[in-house]
Amino acid sequence: MMKFRRVQVLLILAILSFLLIHLHYPPCSNNIPTEEKPSPVHILILSSWRSGSSFTGQLFSQHPSVFYLMEPAWHVWIKMYYNSAKVLHMAVRDLVRSVFLCDMSVFDAYMSSERKKSDLFQWETSRALCSPPACDSFSRGDIISPVNCKTMCSKYPFSKVEEACKTYSHIVVKEVRFFDLKVLYPLLTDPSLNLKIIHLVRDPRAVFRSRENTVAELKYDTNIVVRSRKTKREMEPYDTMQVICKSHVEMYKAGNQDVPSFLKDRYLMVRYEDIVRDPLAKTAELYRFAELNFTPKLQKWVHNVTHGKGQGEHFVIGSRDALRVSQAWRKTLPFQKIEKVQNVCKDAMNLLGYRVLQSEEEQKDMSLDLLFAQNSSE
Repeated sequence: MMKFRRVQVLLILAILSFLLIHLHYPPCSNNIPTEEKPSPVHILILSSWRSGSSFTGQLFSQHPSVFYLMEPAWHVWIKMYYNSAKVLHMAVRDLVRSVFLCDMSVFDAYMSSERKKSDLFQWETSRALCSPPACDSFSRGDIISPVNCKTMCSKYPFSKVEEACKTYSHIVVKEVRFFDLKVLYPLLTDPSLNLKIIHLVRDPRAVFRSRENTVAELKYDTNIVVRSRKTKREMEPYDTMQVICKSHVEMYKAGNQDVPSFLKDRYLMVRYEDIVRDPLAKTAELYRFAELNFTPKLQKWVHNVTHGKGQGEHFVIGSRDALRVSQAWRKTLPFQKIEKVQNVCKDAMNLLGYRVLQSEEEQKDMSLDLLFAQNSSE
């Protein structure tokens, strides 16, 4: 009898031990480890208006691994128009963070609750919003023009934006409404983000000339940029350029001098002129930084889109002679205006490697190279 009870006790202890072990250490199914989905890579393209940022954005948008949005902060500036750019920084930053996390409810504060996908600013420039699951008219690997996208994909619900975002390994946002890199430090230290910054700059004289051609389109944004400055009407274009150039200097210095540890290897400055001089090599550099593959199909598209015969400035998908377009200002901008732009932007031009023109003869001499080798350790 005693022996039987001893066996019962041992059996109960064995059962309890088994349960305790398996409660604390659940068995693995078939001994195969569960694979976690890799965290998305987040890329923020920082630039200013008329700096070639739309084209640079397309270099990323057309990649089949990229979910791209062009200037979502436009909605913030439209809704909160009577504030300065500095005041709007925080709202813009919070919106960009939510977009990176594919939380599109952030637009509730800036758009109607009845919104459609087509209510999103420049949505048609995003190949991701023109292909499945956001639109069934094209395949995911297609090169898609905004015109064709707008025709075929405009009637889908806004919920498709978030649905599509969650299916991509890379989320890229292009913004022209940040004027201070330090505003972004909370995003760079946010453990939920894997953020890298691409800072795109362009020769201020080319930017100025392009802005002259789009004064009406940019008036709304210009008012916000110079709102806190007492500016005479004739000086407004130059004051705007001064603000833009000053912001480029400060962002570049923050990314290259006394760089905080969390920004190391996560900031890249690129000049638009360098992209159009050697599109394939520069795109390859941008893709390496962003951890993207440069496929043969994309290489062919990049070459074709930058080596056409077109002369216009607005090339996104249409083929243009990109190098000639980037130099067009030298033949059309009066030297008197060039001198004024150089005066308000001299610090930026020196730091970013743009040669100052001393005369109209130098301006017209197209053999004179206006780019210096850029030294990131300055």
